[in-house]
Amino acid sequence: MIILDIVFYIFIVVVCIQVIFNLFLFSNFSFSKENKTNSNQVPVSIIICAKNEADNLKEFLPSIICQNYPTFEIVLINDASNDDTLEVMESFSARYKNIRIVNVKNVEAFWGNKKYALTLGIKVAQYDHLLFTDADCRPVSENWIDEMCAQFTETKTIVLGYGAYNKIKNSILNKLIRYETLLTAMYYFSFAKIGLPYMGVGRNLAYKKSEFFNNNGFMSHIKIRSGDDDLFINQIATAQNTSICATKNSFTQSLPKTNFKDWLNQKRRHISTAKHYKVKHKILLSLLYITQLLFWVLASILFVFSFKWHIVLALFSSKLLIDYIILGFSAKKLNETDTILLLPFLQLFLLLIQLTIFISNLFLKPSHWK
Repeated sequence: MIILDIVFYIFIVVVCIQVIFNLFLFSNFSFSKENKTNSNQVPVSIIICAKNEADNLKEFLPSIICQNYPTFEIVLINDASNDDTLEVMESFSARYKNIRIVNVKNVEAFWGNKKYALTLGIKVAQYDHLLFTDADCRPVSENWIDEMCAQFTETKTIVLGYGAYNKIKNSILNKLIRYETLLTAMYYFSFAKIGLPYMGVGRNLAYKKSEFFNNNGFMSHIKIRSGDDDLFINQIATAQNTSICATKNSFTQSLPKTNFKDWLNQKRRHISTAKHYKVKHKILLSLLYITQLLFWVLASILFVFSFKWHIVLALFSSKLLIDYIILGFSAKKLNETDTILLLPFLQLFLLLIQLTIFISNLFLKPSHWK
Protein backbone atom coordinates (compact mmCIF):
# COMPACT_ATOMS: atom_id res chain seq x y z
CA MET A 1 0.00 0.00 0.00
CA ILE A 2 1.32 3.40 -1.01
CA ILE A 3 -0.03 5.08 2.12
CA LEU A 4 1.72 2.61 4.40
CA ASP A 5 4.92 3.05 2.39
CA ILE A 6 4.73 6.79 3.04
CA VAL A 7 4.03 6.19 6.74
CA PHE A 8 6.98 3.81 6.91
CA TYR A 9 9.45 6.28 5.38
CA ILE A 10 8.18 9.12 7.55
CA PHE A 11 8.68 6.83 10.55
CA ILE A 12 12.31 6.26 9.54
CA VAL A 13 12.89 10.02 9.28
CA VAL A 14 11.23 10.56 12.68
CA VAL A 15 13.43 7.92 14.32
CA CYS A 16 16.55 9.47 12.76
CA ILE A 17 15.61 12.94 14.07
CA GLN A 18 15.01 11.55 17.55
CA VAL A 19 18.32 9.68 17.52
CA ILE A 20 20.11 12.87 16.43
CA PHE A 21 18.52 14.77 19.34
CA ASN A 22 19.65 12.07 21.76
CA LEU A 23 23.17 11.47 20.49
CA PHE A 24 24.17 14.99 19.52
CA LEU A 25 22.22 17.12 22.00
CA PHE A 26 21.10 15.34 25.16
CA SER A 27 24.25 13.24 25.42
CA ASN A 28 26.13 16.50 26.08
CA PHE A 29 24.54 16.58 29.52
CA SER A 30 23.96 12.88 30.13
CA PHE A 31 27.61 11.89 29.67
CA SER A 32 29.21 15.10 30.91
CA LYS A 33 31.43 15.23 33.97
CA GLU A 34 30.81 17.61 36.84
CA ASN A 35 32.44 20.98 36.54
CA LYS A 36 35.11 21.28 39.21
CA THR A 37 35.01 24.81 40.52
CA ASN A 38 36.60 26.62 43.38
CA SER A 39 34.15 28.28 45.72
CA ASN A 40 34.39 32.04 45.41
CA GLN A 41 31.78 32.60 48.15
CA VAL A 42 30.52 35.92 46.87
CA PRO A 43 27.93 37.67 49.06
CA VAL A 44 24.48 36.57 47.89
CA SER A 45 20.84 37.54 48.38
CA ILE A 46 18.36 34.64 48.57
CA ILE A 47 15.04 35.75 47.05
CA ILE A 48 11.83 33.97 48.14
CA CYS A 49 8.45 35.24 46.93
CA ALA A 50 5.56 33.84 48.96
CA LYS A 51 1.81 34.12 48.62
CA ASN A 52 -0.21 32.36 51.32
CA GLU A 53 2.76 30.20 52.32
CA ALA A 54 2.74 30.52 56.12
CA ASP A 55 2.96 26.78 56.81
CA ASN A 56 5.61 26.15 54.16
CA LEU A 57 7.80 28.97 55.45
CA LYS A 58 7.68 27.53 58.95
CA GLU A 59 8.79 24.14 57.62
CA PHE A 60 11.31 25.01 54.91
CA LEU A 61 12.84 28.39 55.76
CA PRO A 62 15.08 26.93 58.54
CA SER A 63 16.90 24.80 55.93
CA ILE A 64 17.92 28.00 54.16
CA ILE A 65 18.76 29.94 57.31
CA CYS A 66 21.21 27.21 58.40
CA GLN A 67 23.18 27.18 55.12
CA ASN A 68 26.93 26.82 55.46
CA TYR A 69 27.91 30.06 53.75
CA PRO A 70 29.73 33.11 55.13
CA THR A 71 27.74 36.06 53.78
CA PHE A 72 24.13 35.89 52.65
CA GLU A 73 20.82 37.57 53.30
CA ILE A 74 17.31 36.25 52.81
CA VAL A 75 14.82 38.58 51.15
CA LEU A 76 11.30 37.40 51.95
CA ILE A 77 8.59 38.88 49.72
CA ASN A 78 5.05 38.73 51.02
CA ASP A 79 2.96 38.99 47.86
CA ALA A 80 -0.38 40.27 49.22
CA SER A 81 -1.05 37.11 51.25
CA ASN A 82 -4.31 36.72 53.11
CA ASP A 83 -3.05 34.16 55.62
CA ASP A 84 -0.34 34.48 58.30
CA THR A 85 2.57 34.64 55.84
CA LEU A 86 3.64 38.14 56.89
CA GLU A 87 3.46 37.27 60.59
CA VAL A 88 5.61 34.17 60.04
CA MET A 89 8.16 36.24 58.13
CA GLU A 90 8.28 38.81 60.91
CA SER A 91 8.83 36.11 63.53
CA PHE A 92 11.86 34.80 61.61
CA SER A 93 13.13 38.34 60.98
CA ALA A 94 13.02 39.07 64.72
CA ARG A 95 15.38 36.14 65.34
CA TYR A 96 17.74 36.43 62.38
CA LYS A 97 19.40 39.70 61.40
CA ASN A 98 20.08 38.61 57.80
CA ILE A 99 16.37 38.39 56.91
CA ARG A 100 14.70 41.31 55.17
CA ILE A 101 10.99 41.57 54.43
CA VAL A 102 9.26 43.19 51.47
CA ASN A 103 5.54 43.49 52.06
CA VAL A 104 3.77 43.86 48.71
CA LYS A 105 0.21 45.08 48.54
CA ASN A 106 -2.01 44.61 45.52
CA VAL A 107 -1.68 47.33 42.90
CA GLU A 108 -4.42 47.54 40.30
CA ALA A 109 -1.98 47.77 37.36
CA PHE A 110 -0.14 44.63 38.50
CA TRP A 111 -2.94 42.71 40.22
CA GLY A 112 -1.81 39.18 41.06
CA ASN A 113 1.45 39.61 39.12
CA LYS A 114 4.35 37.78 40.76
CA LYS A 115 6.84 39.64 38.55
CA TYR A 116 5.88 42.93 40.19
CA ALA A 117 6.47 41.48 43.65
CA LEU A 118 9.78 39.91 42.61
CA THR A 119 10.96 43.20 41.11
CA LEU A 120 10.38 44.98 44.42
CA GLY A 121 12.31 42.24 46.22
CA ILE A 122 15.21 42.40 43.79
CA LYS A 123 15.42 46.17 44.22
CA VAL A 124 15.73 45.74 47.99
CA ALA A 125 18.43 43.05 47.76
CA GLN A 126 21.76 44.48 48.91
CA TYR A 127 24.01 42.04 47.03
CA ASP A 128 24.60 41.74 43.29
CA HIS A 129 24.40 37.95 43.21
CA LEU A 130 20.83 36.67 43.55
CA LEU A 131 19.71 33.10 44.25
CA PHE A 132 16.03 32.25 43.81
CA THR A 133 13.89 29.51 45.29
CA ASP A 134 10.28 29.02 46.40
CA ALA A 135 8.66 28.98 49.82
CA ASP A 136 7.89 25.26 49.53
CA CYS A 137 11.50 24.35 48.62
CA ARG A 138 14.18 22.80 50.77
CA PRO A 139 17.86 22.64 49.74
CA VAL A 140 19.05 19.03 49.89
CA SER A 141 22.29 20.11 51.53
CA GLU A 142 23.69 22.88 53.70
CA ASN A 143 26.10 23.64 50.83
CA TRP A 144 23.37 24.61 48.36
CA ILE A 145 24.37 28.28 48.22
CA ASP A 146 28.05 27.41 47.94
CA GLU A 147 27.49 24.94 45.08
CA MET A 148 25.28 27.28 43.07
CA CYS A 149 27.37 30.41 43.57
CA ALA A 150 30.60 28.59 42.73
CA GLN A 151 29.45 28.67 39.10
CA PHE A 152 29.53 32.47 38.95
CA THR A 153 32.52 33.97 37.15
CA GLU A 154 33.26 37.32 35.57
CA THR A 155 31.43 36.20 32.42
CA LYS A 156 28.98 33.62 33.81
CA THR A 157 26.21 35.75 35.31
CA ILE A 158 23.38 33.17 35.14
CA VAL A 159 23.36 29.77 36.84
CA LEU A 160 20.71 27.17 36.04
CA GLY A 161 20.05 24.69 38.85
CA TYR A 162 17.83 21.65 39.36
CA GLY A 163 14.63 21.82 41.37
CA ALA A 164 13.47 18.30 42.20
CA TYR A 165 10.19 17.16 43.74
CA ASN A 166 9.79 14.97 46.82
CA LYS A 167 9.23 11.29 46.20
CA ILE A 168 5.91 9.74 47.20
CA LYS A 169 5.79 5.96 47.36
CA ASN A 170 3.25 4.04 45.27
CA SER A 171 2.09 7.15 43.43
CA ILE A 172 1.93 7.02 39.62
CA LEU A 173 1.19 10.75 39.55
CA ASN A 174 4.34 11.45 41.54
CA LYS A 175 6.43 9.37 39.14
CA LEU A 176 4.88 11.25 36.21
CA ILE A 177 5.63 14.61 37.82
CA ARG A 178 9.23 13.66 38.56
CA TYR A 179 9.73 12.12 35.11
CA GLU A 180 8.49 15.34 33.49
CA THR A 181 10.77 17.37 35.78
CA LEU A 182 13.73 15.14 34.89
CA LEU A 183 12.97 15.41 31.17
CA THR A 184 12.64 19.20 31.32
CA ALA A 185 15.92 19.50 33.22
CA MET A 186 17.73 17.29 30.72
CA TYR A 187 16.42 19.55 27.96
CA TYR A 188 17.42 22.91 29.43
CA PHE A 189 20.77 21.65 30.74
CA SER A 190 21.60 20.08 27.35
CA PHE A 191 20.59 23.16 25.37
CA ALA A 192 22.64 25.34 27.71
CA LYS A 193 25.70 23.11 27.26
CA ILE A 194 25.64 23.58 23.47
CA GLY A 195 25.22 27.33 23.82
CA LEU A 196 21.44 27.60 23.39
CA PRO A 197 20.08 28.22 26.91
CA TYR A 198 16.33 28.76 26.79
CA MET A 199 14.91 28.44 30.30
CA GLY A 200 15.50 27.93 34.01
CA VAL A 201 13.24 27.07 36.94
CA GLY A 202 12.51 29.51 39.74
CA ARG A 203 12.84 26.76 42.35
CA ASN A 204 16.61 26.88 41.83
CA LEU A 205 18.00 29.70 39.75
CA ALA A 206 20.68 32.35 40.16
CA TYR A 207 21.68 35.49 38.30
CA LYS A 208 23.28 38.83 38.95
CA LYS A 209 21.17 41.82 39.95
CA SER A 210 23.03 43.92 37.38
CA GLU A 211 21.95 41.43 34.69
CA PHE A 212 18.35 41.96 35.74
CA PHE A 213 18.41 45.75 35.55
CA ASN A 214 20.65 45.94 32.47
CA ASN A 215 17.92 44.01 30.63
CA ASN A 216 15.01 46.04 32.06
CA GLY A 217 13.90 43.20 34.29
CA PHE A 218 10.56 41.65 33.35
CA MET A 219 9.34 44.64 31.34
CA SER A 220 9.30 42.91 27.95
CA HIS A 221 6.84 40.32 29.27
CA ILE A 222 5.37 42.01 32.35
CA LYS A 223 1.82 41.56 31.02
CA ILE A 224 2.34 37.80 30.80
CA ARG A 225 1.65 36.73 34.36
CA SER A 226 3.68 33.53 34.22
CA GLY A 227 7.29 33.15 33.14
CA ASP A 228 9.19 35.08 35.80
CA ASP A 229 11.83 32.36 35.49
CA ASP A 230 11.77 30.74 32.03
CA LEU A 231 10.75 33.80 29.99
CA PHE A 232 13.33 35.99 31.71
CA ILE A 233 16.09 33.44 31.11
CA ASN A 234 14.90 32.95 27.53
CA GLN A 235 15.22 36.71 27.06
CA ILE A 236 18.71 37.27 28.50
CA ALA A 237 20.61 33.95 28.49
CA THR A 238 23.43 33.41 25.99
CA ALA A 239 26.21 30.91 25.46
CA GLN A 240 28.63 33.35 27.05
CA ASN A 241 26.75 34.31 30.24
CA THR A 242 25.08 31.04 31.26
CA SER A 243 26.38 28.17 33.37
CA ILE A 244 24.69 25.07 34.78
CA CYS A 245 24.95 23.46 38.20
CA ALA A 246 23.90 19.81 38.46
CA THR A 247 25.91 18.66 41.48
CA LYS A 248 23.79 16.70 43.94
CA ASN A 249 24.45 19.14 46.79
CA SER A 250 23.05 21.98 44.66
CA PHE A 251 19.53 20.54 44.29
CA THR A 252 16.39 21.80 45.93
CA GLN A 253 13.32 19.69 46.67
CA SER A 254 9.75 20.93 46.50
CA LEU A 255 6.35 19.65 47.47
CA PRO A 256 4.76 18.00 44.41
CA LYS A 257 1.12 18.23 43.50
CA THR A 258 -0.88 15.29 44.84
CA ASN A 259 -3.99 15.94 42.78
CA PHE A 260 -3.99 15.34 39.02
CA LYS A 261 -6.19 18.37 38.32
CA ASP A 262 -3.87 20.71 40.27
CA TRP A 263 -0.84 19.39 38.42
CA LEU A 264 -2.63 19.73 35.08
CA ASN A 265 -3.43 23.37 35.83
CA GLN A 266 0.22 23.96 36.76
CA LYS A 267 1.37 22.42 33.47
CA ARG A 268 -1.11 24.56 31.54
CA ARG A 269 0.48 27.69 33.00
CA HIS A 270 3.98 26.50 32.15
CA ILE A 271 3.14 25.46 28.59
CA SER A 272 1.29 28.72 27.92
CA THR A 273 4.56 30.64 28.32
CA ALA A 274 6.44 28.57 25.74
CA LYS A 275 4.79 30.39 22.83
CA HIS A 276 6.70 33.51 23.94
CA TYR A 277 10.14 31.88 23.61
CA LYS A 278 12.59 32.98 20.92
CA VAL A 279 11.80 31.58 17.47
CA LYS A 280 14.87 29.32 17.33
CA HIS A 281 13.91 27.72 20.63
CA LYS A 282 10.28 27.24 19.60
CA ILE A 283 11.36 25.57 16.35
CA LEU A 284 13.70 23.12 18.07
CA LEU A 285 11.31 22.31 20.92
CA SER A 286 8.38 21.90 18.51
CA LEU A 287 10.42 19.58 16.30
CA LEU A 288 11.39 17.56 19.37
CA TYR A 289 7.79 17.22 20.57
CA ILE A 290 6.25 16.54 17.14
CA THR A 291 8.75 13.80 16.31
CA GLN A 292 8.24 12.22 19.75
CA LEU A 293 4.49 12.12 19.18
CA LEU A 294 4.82 10.89 15.59
CA PHE A 295 7.14 8.12 16.73
CA TRP A 296 4.37 6.54 18.77
CA VAL A 297 1.54 7.28 16.33
CA LEU A 298 3.34 5.99 13.23
CA ALA A 299 4.77 2.95 15.03
CA SER A 300 1.26 2.03 16.22
CA ILE A 301 -0.13 2.29 12.68
CA LEU A 302 2.65 0.15 11.21
CA PHE A 303 2.34 -2.46 13.95
CA VAL A 304 -1.44 -2.68 13.54
CA PHE A 305 -1.06 -3.40 9.82
CA SER A 306 2.05 -5.56 10.36
CA PHE A 307 3.77 -3.52 7.68
CA LYS A 308 7.46 -4.46 7.50
CA TRP A 309 7.05 -5.21 11.17
CA HIS A 310 10.54 -6.69 11.62
CA ILE A 311 12.19 -3.42 10.45
CA VAL A 312 9.71 -1.31 12.42
CA LEU A 313 10.33 -3.38 15.54
CA ALA A 314 14.11 -3.02 15.15
CA LEU A 315 13.83 0.76 14.74
CA PHE A 316 11.31 1.02 17.57
CA SER A 317 13.43 -1.04 19.96
CA SER A 318 16.66 0.75 19.04
CA LYS A 319 15.14 4.16 19.62
CA LEU A 320 13.71 3.13 23.01
CA LEU A 321 17.07 1.61 23.99
CA ILE A 322 18.82 4.91 23.21
CA ASP A 323 16.14 6.73 25.24
CA TYR A 324 16.81 4.42 28.18
CA ILE A 325 20.57 5.01 27.98
CA ILE A 326 20.50 8.79 27.54
CA LEU A 327 17.72 9.46 30.04
CA GLY A 328 19.13 6.85 32.38
CA PHE A 329 22.46 8.65 32.69
CA SER A 330 20.64 11.97 33.20
CA ALA A 331 18.41 10.35 35.83
CA LYS A 332 21.48 9.06 37.66
CA LYS A 333 22.94 12.57 37.72
CA LEU A 334 19.70 14.06 39.03
CA ASN A 335 18.81 11.22 41.44
CA GLU A 336 15.64 10.20 39.60
CA THR A 337 16.54 6.67 38.49
CA ASP A 338 13.31 5.08 39.75
CA THR A 339 11.33 6.93 37.05
CA ILE A 340 13.19 5.14 34.24
CA LEU A 341 11.57 1.74 34.85
CA LEU A 342 8.26 3.07 33.52
CA LEU A 343 9.83 5.13 30.73
CA PRO A 344 7.67 4.03 27.72
CA PHE A 345 4.44 4.42 29.69
CA LEU A 346 5.42 7.77 31.20
CA GLN A 347 6.76 9.05 27.88
CA LEU A 348 3.57 8.24 25.98
CA PHE A 349 1.24 9.42 28.75
CA LEU A 350 3.08 12.72 29.07
CA LEU A 351 2.95 13.31 25.31
CA LEU A 352 -0.83 12.78 25.32
CA ILE A 353 -1.26 15.09 28.31
CA GLN A 354 0.81 17.79 26.62
CA LEU A 355 -1.26 17.44 23.45
CA THR A 356 -4.43 17.83 25.51
CA ILE A 357 -3.02 20.93 27.19
CA PHE A 358 -2.00 22.49 23.86
CA ILE A 359 -5.54 22.06 22.59
CA SER A 360 -7.26 23.24 25.80
CA ASN A 361 -5.04 26.34 26.00
CA LEU A 362 -6.40 27.41 22.62
CA PHE A 363 -9.85 27.78 24.14
CA LEU A 364 -9.35 28.29 27.87
CA LYS A 365 -7.00 30.77 29.49
CA PRO A 366 -4.87 29.15 32.24
CA SER A 367 -4.84 30.72 35.71
CA HIS A 368 -1.65 32.27 37.09
CA TRP A 369 0.16 32.55 40.44
CA LYS A 370 -2.04 31.94 43.48
